[in-house]
Amino acid sequence: MPSFDIVCEIDLQEMRNAVNQVQKEITTRFDFKHSQSSIELADGSVTIVGDDDHKVNTVAEILRGKMVRRKLDANSLEYGSMEDASGGLKRQAITIKQGVSQELAKKIVKHIKQEKMKVQPSIQGDQVRITGKKRDDLQNAIALVRGMDNDRPLQFINFRD
Repeated sequence: MPSFDIVCEIDLQEMRNAVNQVQKEITTRFDFKHSQSSIELADGSVTIVGDDDHKVNTVAEILRGKMVRRKLDANSLEYGSMEDASGGLKRQAITIKQGVSQELAKKIVKHIKQEKMKVQPSIQGDQVRITGKKRDDLQNAIALVRGMDNDRPLQFINFRD
């Protein structure tokens, strides 16, 4: 039976490259001269440190721009609250959304079942597998899921006949 998987994955190597580009740009920009601003990628999260709120927001904006250039979806970032760091600096933690959350998976399954399509959705860990008898039914399911309002970018992989 034909099937495909719905996942949410970010290429961490491309993300690492984007963070490195942001670090280089921080060291060369005039408005960051004599600033202690920095950015760091570790364990699926990005930490931005800056002198004030404006510098942190500027670094975050540069990161979004570098991600778009590297064809990474900026919607995959979840911004934490701004907090005080030592030395009068500000810190913001940004988590990278990976995998389909259980509530989003349930929402996808429910939405497909409400449409009474001839496909069978099933939740498998942090992904959703859709199986059906016809390839056209699977393509209609992909179009339906793309039309949904999701909080993270979804990819459709392992399309098998």
